Amino acid sequence: MNIAVILPIFIPMLAGALTLTCWRWRLVQRWISVLSGTGLLLAALYLFSQVRQQGILVAYVGNWSAPYGITLVADLLSAIMVLVTGIIGLAVAIYSLATMSRNHEAFGYYPLLHLMLAGVVGAFLTGDIFNLYVWFEIMLVASFGLMILGGERAQMEGALKYVTLNLLSSALFLTAVGLLYGYAGTLNMADLALKLGNGEQPGLVTVIAMLFLVAFGIKAAAFPLFFWLPASYHTPPVAISAVFAGLLTKVGVYALYRVFSLIFVQDVELTHHTVLMGMGIFTMLTGVLGAAAQFEVRRILSFHIVSQIGYMLVGLALFTPLAIAGGVFYIFHHIIVKTNLFLISGIMYRYHGSYDLARLGGLYRSAPWLALLFLIPAMSLAGLPPLSGFFAKYTVIKAGIAAESWFMVAIALIVGLLTLYSMVKIWAEAFWKPLPEEAKPLRGDTDPHLYVLYLPVLMLALLTLTIGFGAEWFVQLALETADQLLTPAGYIEAVLGVSR
Repeated sequence: MNIAVILPIFIPMLAGALTLTCWRWRLVQRWISVLSGTGLLLAALYLFSQVRQQGILVAYVGNWSAPYGITLVADLLSAIMVLVTGIIGLAVAIYSLATMSRNHEAFGYYPLLHLMLAGVVGAFLTGDIFNLYVWFEIMLVASFGLMILGGERAQMEGALKYVTLNLLSSALFLTAVGLLYGYAGTLNMADLALKLGNGEQPGLVTVIAMLFLVAFGIKAAAFPLFFWLPASYHTPPVAISAVFAGLLTKVGVYALYRVFSLIFVQDVELTHHTVLMGMGIFTMLTGVLGAAAQFEVRRILSFHIVSQIGYMLVGLALFTPLAIAGGVFYIFHHIIVKTNLFLISGIMYRYHGSYDLARLGGLYRSAPWLALLFLIPAMSLAGLPPLSGFFAKYTVIKAGIAAESWFMVAIALIVGLLTLYSMVKIWAEAFWKPLPEEAKPLRGDTDPHLYVLYLPVLMLALLTLTIGFGAEWFVQLALETADQLLTPAGYIEAVLGVSR
């Protein structure tokens, strides 16, 4: 069994179990959490290096060879997603030290956090579509527990929308899995790629593909069933909001990229160029319009999660090497930037005790380092050069021009301008204008935990700059990933030992 593929799942699961057994010792839980975040990042780096050196890695759980047993597979896309998960896991673990209250820690914050990370990593590494469902459910249960932690009214209202839509998604997912198994007699993704590629009844396969598209689209917060996200992501404590914003919807996007490049490629004109493209365009547009209407920092950022998901979807919808590369680049850029913006909003709250832009102000003069650290991810999200978001948007739009998808290109450019408007609105209200008289005075400089808050923010900001200034290497990595996704024969041969 390949230990490099197992470790990223084993470490957060072990951390979840250990923090659960240390329920009464908060300090021990904190140490375990940070050590687990560090261990996950190191294991993810090791996995990524092994995939780069050796190619696709496969682990057969219990030594049952595919397609009969549980298979874990790490290709470039999986390795990148696990690596970014490790980065976010460590950043949030550090940030939680200064922001998580005693009550949240006492009611299971750390076990739930690491169980959720295990579910995320498991979803990225599984090679079996039923086990993808299992990891989704692990992630859903843990994230629901995190969302209601604290029991405030706003959290309960947001959690109700969150769990209702995600349970609908899970029901559709399981229905699609059952139909797929009834049709193909297997649930191993590589085996499905072989059998569906040579199968009959393409109409039935397309219907099953649409069920998966709706199920994963809900989890990715794609149009039209995205409203659960902006109604819920701003309600829990900011560390939880940050890890949700960075990772959870990207698991749905990852699942779309996986199944609609490996399994469901029989009717690309309908599934990709028509349905996925329409979803992507309307997701971009509705998300950014929703953000433009908001005046609360975390609600603005939540709507922008939706709008940026649209760019990832249109990358998959175009289904060309450059477009897929742009989508992959966009995914890992957005995870880092969006997590950082939520963490920064938490520091803004520490200064003024509010997320409402009307109650914020004066931070440019009173907290200049925070102003600089906000500008880096904010302008990257808006797509200004030379930051990472510019190259992500540029690659997707260039692919759209090459494919002559002019309407998509126009919408993408408009959404970019409206994203810039939202970021400038936060800057003008929270940082530039004077502090309103009725607002709470600045208290950040006297906060003993301020340096702990700044550490992960600085780490993610430097990573954003690294991706921007080293964009050539990252774009090349994304192109290699796109080549693997669009040439699934290597994946199939690595898992089954046979070529397509």
